[in-house]
Amino acid sequence: MAVPDWLMGDEVVHVHHREASAGRTADFPDWLPTAVLDSVQAQGIQRPWAHQRELAEHAFAGRHAAICTSTASGKTLAYLLPVMAATAVADGVLGIPVESVRARLVTRKHTALYLAPTKALAHDQLRSATELCPDGWKVTCLDGDSDQQERRFAREFASYVLTNPDMLHRSVLPNHSRWAGFLGSLRYVVIDEAHRYRGVFGAHVAAVIRRLRRLCAMYGAHPVFILASATASNAGEAGGRLIGEQSIEVVDDDASPHAARDVVLWQPSDSPHGDAARVMANLVDEGKQVITFVASRTLAELIAVRAQDQVTGGGQIASYRSGYLAQDRRGIERALSGGRLRGVAATNALELGIDVAGMDAVVICGFPGTLAALWQQAGRAGRGVRDALVVLMAREDPLDVYLFSHPELLFDAPVEGTVLHPENPWILGPHLAAAAQEAALTSADVRWFGDGMERLCAQLARQGLLRQRPTGWFWTRPERAVDSIDLRSLGGRPLDIVDRDTGRVVGQIERGAADRTVHPGAVYLHLGEQWLVDEYLPDELQALVHSERPGFYTQPKSLSEVRILGVSQMRDFGRGTVSCGDVEIGEQVVGYLRRDEITGEVWDTTPLEMDEHQLRTRAMWWEVPDDLVAELGLNAVQLAGGAHAAEHCAIGLLPMFAPCDRWDIGGVSTVIHPDTGRCTIVVHDGHPGGAGFAERGYERAEEWALATLERLEQCDCEAGCPRCVVSPKCGNANQVLDRDAARRLMSGLLGIDAFE
Repeated sequence: MAVPDWLMGDEVVHVHHREASAGRTADFPDWLPTAVLDSVQAQGIQRPWAHQRELAEHAFAGRHAAICTSTASGKTLAYLLPVMAATAVADGVLGIPVESVRARLVTRKHTALYLAPTKALAHDQLRSATELCPDGWKVTCLDGDSDQQERRFAREFASYVLTNPDMLHRSVLPNHSRWAGFLGSLRYVVIDEAHRYRGVFGAHVAAVIRRLRRLCAMYGAHPVFILASATASNAGEAGGRLIGEQSIEVVDDDASPHAARDVVLWQPSDSPHGDAARVMANLVDEGKQVITFVASRTLAELIAVRAQDQVTGGGQIASYRSGYLAQDRRGIERALSGGRLRGVAATNALELGIDVAGMDAVVICGFPGTLAALWQQAGRAGRGVRDALVVLMAREDPLDVYLFSHPELLFDAPVEGTVLHPENPWILGPHLAAAAQEAALTSADVRWFGDGMERLCAQLARQGLLRQRPTGWFWTRPERAVDSIDLRSLGGRPLDIVDRDTGRVVGQIERGAADRTVHPGAVYLHLGEQWLVDEYLPDELQALVHSERPGFYTQPKSLSEVRILGVSQMRDFGRGTVSCGDVEIGEQVVGYLRRDEITGEVWDTTPLEMDEHQLRTRAMWWEVPDDLVAELGLNAVQLAGGAHAAEHCAIGLLPMFAPCDRWDIGGVSTVIHPDTGRCTIVVHDGHPGGAGFAERGYERAEEWALATLERLEQCDCEAGCPRCVVSPKCGNANQVLDRDAARRLMSGLLGIDAFE
């Protein structure tokens, strides 16, 4: 679709046009069973794209492989060809013999497993699989919403099971003896949206994959792994780390056709969220179907409500985010796929591959943190031959403003590599306990879990969790080890948000985010409705709420401190030093602000008495020498404000250099840190044991600091704003910020003339 005239206002700073391109096809593989070929061609697919054939050949030959092509390039068919060849027909074929599968498992000669990061994506892929497969293929979804009959069918009869890493971790692997027939016949494991498995979540999933491979080997199977991913600069290396191999084959020559696409960079004159709602409503009124991606659950709710209020033609708009109950999610997905729902404001729960037809436009409210995520979201529009419109709205954020000033970093730069550390002991240790409960660990299992396995097992034994016997390491506790591991959050089981009048569970929230989100007096948004928190009961995993529209929203205030436990790397950095090491973070929510829901004006501040939480993690930090501080002539207040402002700006820009977003990391700045004796700016990972982001920042500290200085120098505000130093996640409510002092501090630290 062409860019509408009404969209081309003063807010537009750049338009990038991609011309349509034709595709390149290939023949179907000779080994494809006739029944599978007939069912695929019955769907109108007469020839595969060349990259689909290439991926299928790798998998059929028994080689682990990743397909890294654009959104809507047909990755599903690429991996379904070998999967269906092995599992969808009675005489399934394999590229290599599998002699170790036990004779007692012949009732299912071959099986395959599909892993998606979200339930919605697995259900969408189930629809795609059933459309393409021959009659009689036993395929099903397995997730937390599955009833007992569905679970039994998956376990005892299905040839292709679509699930998620959480279900594999909590249900399948701990009960592996009941799944012996499926696991012992497992030929293929498909990992969809593999680029999403980064940082802490990625390390957890990598451990789950190693547990899966270990149990499969115990039952005589050695499955081939097929990864489907957005384009990435280190796909082979990252894919290998995810599944426990040195590297894997990579298919990245995209042969699919592409529709024309226009990407509009929009610099809002006022609120990006207000502009996003207005643009979304206008596009819906033009008859377009639109997805608007936002960074948080609260924004998804707010923008959906605002856009619906502005629609004049009767089109329906809804929000879609995590925390919804299963029936609510399914209803929204059906309405969107069926075209009854014309617009949806979503968090990245809808980024992950749901193949919704008829998406005419995508509005992205703020750079989503990585180029992979940006193009994944943009790819929701223009599927098939329909032209695409993408509007990327800049938030008042240092990273967004910097990228809009350098559009070549969006359109010409390679997609960043994935940061993944499966050896993180804080993550691997609990999974070793789970593995020991599944089957006693022996020295042979170093093959799966790495050289640090026995040291971690000894540590678990000292904690009373494992016991070493001549035949291996055994789990000693009566409870299930997996129940202490949450793949996606720090706090185990989520906390229920309960309507105190009816007892209905309104939604859920991760324990690690609960103090900041559902503290007493907080306003909680769900499905466009506001709820006021009456009681916060963390020990009971509940927050009691009632429905009310109070006219304000709440913003938490917190205090943080950092203790340096050890320095693993240090080097000179301009006039100072930069270091990386282990730290302990203490954080406590101490109050909240009430802000007017229309103007954002602060009404008042309410103190809270909440528990302090400790976090041991990894960090990098800059130290500013005393002689430089003296040269700059900064007093204590200016130095504190400058260090605080530099910390905020640097955190906002780190996603340029490490594939994270600012919510994955945190920071603390001090005039005189007790462990360094100097002015110190600390940026730390937000997860136990670290996630690799701080190390990446350390490695690229010079580029990162220069980008920070450029943003501080070029912002046209007077004293500091969200485009440079004001942070949406500051626990001190952005008090004591000095942009000019930050500019002088960073330029001096870099050895650049700070007095210009």
